[in-house]
Amino acid sequence: MLDSVDHIIIAVEDISVSVENYTKILGFPPTWKGVHPGQGTENALFPLENLYVELLASNGEGPGSDMIKSFIELNGEGLCGIALNTSDIEAARNKLVAEGVDIGNFIDGEGKDEDSGEIRTWKNLFLPFSLTRGLFTFLIQHEDGSIPNHRDEFDAAVTRLDHVVINTNDPEGIISLYRDTFGIRLALDQTVEQWGGRMLFFRLNHTTLEVIAKENGEQPEDSLWGLAWVVTDIRETYARLISEGLEVTDVKEGRKPNTLVATVKSSTCNIPTLLIQHL
Repeated sequence: MLDSVDHIIIAVEDISVSVENYTKILGFPPTWKGVHPGQGTENALFPLENLYVELLASNGEGPGSDMIKSFIELNGEGLCGIALNTSDIEAARNKLVAEGVDIGNFIDGEGKDEDSGEIRTWKNLFLPFSLTRGLFTFLIQHEDGSIPNHRDEFDAAVTRLDHVVINTNDPEGIISLYRDTFGIRLALDQTVEQWGGRMLFFRLNHTTLEVIAKENGEQPEDSLWGLAWVVTDIRETYARLISEGLEVTDVKEGRKPNTLVATVKSSTCNIPTLLIQHL
């Protein structure tokens, strides 16, 4: 049903400020900055090896603008959504309908790059919150155009997203959704005694959806929480970020064997942010 985690969405108030901050964090500038006609939004895209990062801001009137404004009013800037790529969005919709999901129709999307004038088009299928338990999720099938790659090499830059952290209070329900409905491989299901919960790893296109599950007896609810970025040399990346004026914790050994980690403490749009080097 799904081919990859396509991109993650970060809701921001000021696109220019956020582009400056994430250019520092990721170590390279966006390759696409544009608008969504009819949605009332503007964005900046940062391509990585396994997906891309979208900074999304309101710049007018439209359903996209309303969504971003509502999210920021409730939560402040932060992780607001995840897009899952499919090469056959019609088949994916048919599968969901066959499973009894009350779902809408496809929505055509269009974006225009402000520098090149290039236009990209795609189809979206927004998933109901009744299915995703409150986590803004949609399927996307790209059509015409593509996100440009970087023209230059950048030192001490982030190469890919290692994992995105999702919080849930219903581990069995999220297994049913991600493994059984979406067809994403469940690579780990582990009880963590020290904090009385479960840790689930779903893996798709070298990206891990790391779910932290703590049951509380309330209505099922999922939410995005944090990001972990892969770097080639964490000490070089640490030095670059410090020179850029960001606050970063000292490099230390990670919980996972043969890793080094550091935490970015500023300019993240309120997102808990980890750097990780796999040794």
